[in-house]
Amino acid sequence: MTDNDGTEGLGDIELPSVAAAGALRVGWLHHRLAPVLSRGTADRGEDLRDEARTAANWPTARVLIVDDAGRVATDRVGDIVRLQFAAAGALADSPPRDAVLLGTVGGVDHWAIGGEVSAQPDESGDGWSRGGGGLRQWGPLLDDTEAGLLTSAIAVLTWHRLAPFCPRCGELNSPTSAGWSRTCERGHQEFPRTDPAVIMLVHDGADAAVLARQPSWPAHRYSILAGFTEAGESLEATVVREVREEIGVHVTDVHYLGSQPWPFPRSLMLGFAARADRAAALTPRVGEIEAARWVTRAEIRDVLRDEDAYPELGLPAGISIARQIIESWARG
Repeated sequence: MTDNDGTEGLGDIELPSVAAAGALRVGWLHHRLAPVLSRGTADRGEDLRDEARTAANWPTARVLIVDDAGRVATDRVGDIVRLQFAAAGALADSPPRDAVLLGTVGGVDHWAIGGEVSAQPDESGDGWSRGGGGLRQWGPLLDDTEAGLLTSAIAVLTWHRLAPFCPRCGELNSPTSAGWSRTCERGHQEFPRTDPAVIMLVHDGADAAVLARQPSWPAHRYSILAGFTEAGESLEATVVREVREEIGVHVTDVHYLGSQPWPFPRSLMLGFAARADRAAALTPRVGEIEAARWVTRAEIRDVLRDEDAYPELGLPAGISIARQIIESWARG
């Protein structure tokens, strides 16, 4: 299980129809809400990264400044949060080498760059949100466009910070393609890394599903199972293997639901549902899974209405795809 709370390239994975999804008749593909971090609307086409084009458009561009902890400056009025962008022309005469073109919005280029950000209070007024920085804190409160811009900014800037050397020859490399690659002096070009991870709701085909918790999580916090795809492994095989490893149960009827970027630091979460026999014993993996339990759809609905209904059953935060899967299943 990980600490995680475009379907292009998924090969022969069958996208579930309402009928095929079985117990998950109302997966979010059929729901009005997309996963929080999958809502981007900016045009991020590769042709926009042309050096002459970006230089010509720099004077009117907007720049998002992100610090090393992923924090950003925001404005907030009530429940509305907006990112603070700087005028590009006031920062430099041309795009800095370490800036990343996030895309265009309404014909205006939007960039991100690392830098110092003044501390701002979190929702409780007690300082920065713990452990997640701006995206975990503000992601659910941003509109679709700005949520996508911030997600991309965190992902690509983090990659740049962690990849100063060419993995092929060990030489220093530097940003190219408006921040979407790094190239060393020998001409080796690398692109932002994304690690695929599956996150899956194990259900019985009726009204029960498995939730589990890691020892490091806050007390009583439960979520669905997750794990990274290994080299040479399909996504479906990852689902089967991870469930067997983590709770000792064999699953069948694996169905793809949807995806969400998770740039903490570089994952793509691919959501699935899989069926298991409710009579099968749950055997949590020692050191990785502290507890696992079957819960009913009615219990989850009660918790969604009132989190104090079952104080021992805390659900994942709203920014996570896990929460979206659980809520969609509960509505089914």
